[in-house]
Amino acid sequence: MIKGTINPMSCTVFLDLLAREAAPVEFEAPLVEARAAGAAPEVLAELDQAKLAALRVRALLEHRSRREAELSALFETAGDLAGLRDVGAVLEAIVRRARRLLHADISYMTLHDADRGDTYMRVTDGSVSAAFRELRLPMGAGLGGLVAQTGTPYASPDYFADERFRHRTHIDVAVKEEALVAILGVPMRLGAQIIGVLFAANRSARPFAQEEVALLASLGAHAAVALDNARLLEETRTALGELSAANRLLQARSTAVERAAQAHDRMTGLVVRGGGVEDVAAVVTDILGGAIVVFDADGRRLAAVGSAGELDENEVAAAAAASRQLGRTVQRGDLWVASVASGPENLGTLVLRTPDEVSGADQRILERAALVTALLMLFRRTAAAAEGRVRGELLDDLLTGRIVHSDALYGRARLLGVDLDAPHTLVVARHSAQEPVSAQRTVFWASSDAASRHGLVAARGEETILLLPGVDPAAAARRVARELGASLGTPVTAGAAGPVHGPAAVAEAYREARRCAEALLSLGRDGEGASSDELGFVGLLIGRDRDVGGFLEAAIGPVLAYDRRRGTALVQTLETYFGAGSSLSRTAERLHIHVNTVTQRLDRVGRLLGEGWQSPERALEIQLALRLNRLRPQGERP
Repeated sequence: MIKGTINPMSCTVFLDLLAREAAPVEFEAPLVEARAAGAAPEVLAELDQAKLAALRVRALLEHRSRREAELSALFETAGDLAGLRDVGAVLEAIVRRARRLLHADISYMTLHDADRGDTYMRVTDGSVSAAFRELRLPMGAGLGGLVAQTGTPYASPDYFADERFRHRTHIDVAVKEEALVAILGVPMRLGAQIIGVLFAANRSARPFAQEEVALLASLGAHAAVALDNARLLEETRTALGELSAANRLLQARSTAVERAAQAHDRMTGLVVRGGGVEDVAAVVTDILGGAIVVFDADGRRLAAVGSAGELDENEVAAAAAASRQLGRTVQRGDLWVASVASGPENLGTLVLRTPDEVSGADQRILERAALVTALLMLFRRTAAAAEGRVRGELLDDLLTGRIVHSDALYGRARLLGVDLDAPHTLVVARHSAQEPVSAQRTVFWASSDAASRHGLVAARGEETILLLPGVDPAAAARRVARELGASLGTPVTAGAAGPVHGPAAVAEAYREARRCAEALLSLGRDGEGASSDELGFVGLLIGRDRDVGGFLEAAIGPVLAYDRRRGTALVQTLETYFGAGSSLSRTAERLHIHVNTVTQRLDRVGRLLGEGWQSPERALEIQLALRLNRLRPQGERP
């Protein structure tokens, strides 16, 4: 064997050990066997050299294998980052790989909390302590706090014996509970900013090689990139979500604007074409769906489109009041209520019933419909008032009886669609003095009614006078009393006369209808309508061609004359006497006088009217006369 060469047999032995990745201690076996066999010193030296060479090769192979594993882990981490979907899963993978590659008992990650100014535990792998997983580290405290504060890696083979760190009780307690001894921490850097710390730790003392520090730092850099990518991805997703929401909002608003424009055009067209409240309601339901009801200021239905079902009047009234006060649509369950108003004047209410949510833009459509409805109501009122003035002027001329045969009178009537030679009934409606708003409503109703029936109307104080085509004055009076009373919300009493033929008979019919209305009021029949033919004896006496004055003079003329001359109260005593059932005591009680005084007054009546004045026939006649005397205007009483 040539000196300086290696025995091929010895190389083979160590190659076999390398091939099966034997542990370092197994490389001593060939040398031990050679010594036991009594090998020469030069053989032992040769084996020792071969062993050392084999161990160097083994270390190189192990380093390259570890490096390959590290690169593979970094490659896998980069792949995770490229397909980032869940940042939590990526961070967990990084911490798990750090633990495996550094052969650590535990690995974990803390992140910086900008709001609290400390770091908190984000991910752990291999931890068994709940307190450790909830640990928060102030900046500069403990190994992790120092790394987070300085941005420099720190490694300690024995943490509790290391005086470089500021030990805090709650940190040390958690570390002891986890039984950690050796700890390595590297910063997770994003540019110049430290966003967290990545750790690897063991439960026994051990130093950390520089290569391990570099490896953990690489993983920490990947973790920082993962967090930054997640932030950017989240910001991108948020931006996309905001853009998508903005696009949806823009589309919704575009649709709303288009709907509003459509509603505006259609409702404007209705106004131009002379449409009515029903047409506006139909447009609203066509655009918004549901069912709609239009009420006037008194809560009566003017129009309805669709089936709105039963509505609570109190609920609708309260919602309408709130809508007027707020100046916008008010919701009550599935009802959407908009007030119809002109300044302070309440004209009515729109009530939309729909199970669907009504957007703000759609509420504006309902409010615009309420505005258009108010305009239509005002237009109708104004037009009716204007036409009513024309019809009123013509009827005033007829009531005076001065120009009943004028060709101009007939010409004016023809322009209004009135045939003066056709039979008409004349109705006088009596109602109490009204506020301006109620007076406008009276004029509007009467003008509209007269125009629709080709009649005439005039207003005189508390009277509304209508000359209407027809031959049934009683039916006309009842209808006017009922409908006008409903419109005003107050009792209306109507007297009627007719039928009349030609303008010349209108003035007398007016006087008869007026007396009929006064008779109804005197009889306590407020809110009714009738003609003189329906009032019995009273009707006979107040009707046309009746000598009421002569009847009164014959029945109670002497008593009336005596009261006028002497200023006595014989008529009042007679009325009270008959009203008390001819009882002297009740009469005295009602008049607050003595019974003797009543007896004296009745004796005077008997002398004035003659014997037999209390007989049934005379008594009835006297009572009718007393009633008629009350019905007559003050100036017409004898």
